[in-house]
Amino acid sequence: MGMLSGKVAMITGAADGIGRAAVTVFAREGALVLACDIDGAGAEAAAAAVRADGGQALASAMDVSDLSQVRVGVELALTSWGSLDVAFNNAGITGPMTSLVDYPDEWFERVVAVNVRGTWNCLREQIPAMLQSGSGAIVNASSGAGAVGAPGIGIYAATKHAILGLTKVAALENATAGVRVNAVLPGIIDTNQPRNLTHDIPGAMDAFKSAMPIGRLGRADEVAEAAAWLCSDRASLVTGVGVAVDGGYLAQ
Repeated sequence: MGMLSGKVAMITGAADGIGRAAVTVFAREGALVLACDIDGAGAEAAAAAVRADGGQALASAMDVSDLSQVRVGVELALTSWGSLDVAFNNAGITGPMTSLVDYPDEWFERVVAVNVRGTWNCLREQIPAMLQSGSGAIVNASSGAGAVGAPGIGIYAATKHAILGLTKVAALENATAGVRVNAVLPGIIDTNQPRNLTHDIPGAMDAFKSAMPIGRLGRADEVAEAAAWLCSDRASLVTGVGVAVDGGYLAQ
């Protein structure tokens, strides 16, 4: 029996990268998965892959910066399966790579809207649903950039610091009610995100690899496994923390 057997799980940013890996991992561990993404077709593809493998999954087209769309997704889980037990709030965007003083206003607004407001929107719909059943577990996606300064991606880093703050407050506010809230801090993961960010910088991916103490980039499934564990009852005493999944990067 998987560590998430029978639990209803909501995963955002589910169409690609860490989110897509999480859909696979959570389903393999027995969860009924609601795959959510602004790319509705991508979310459906992730859910369809689970169903093709014998699991249960639904999809919801969702821009997490829009509270009404988050509410529709949570209600879909509740009406389809009767509860919402765990969630991995993974949706996020990086924005352009540039200095703070040159950062475009429109990108500032969008990165903050998706990463900070989006996480907050998810929390304020998910937590009440979990309180109805008396328990739950949420994992928010912060980043290694949420623990250090990150020149060139300063607004992204600021939002990831903010997500750690939201995580700690939500954990403390709901600790006695049985709802745990944690965060994962991925390091440099071999997904489209770092490739797209540095596509015009020769040798960037090799430099990323060299910066990892373990000598390689992380895999999306490695982050997904950590999130699944934090959502499971095996992590019953763990709340309010950020877990680095980074091959030792933050230990340097």
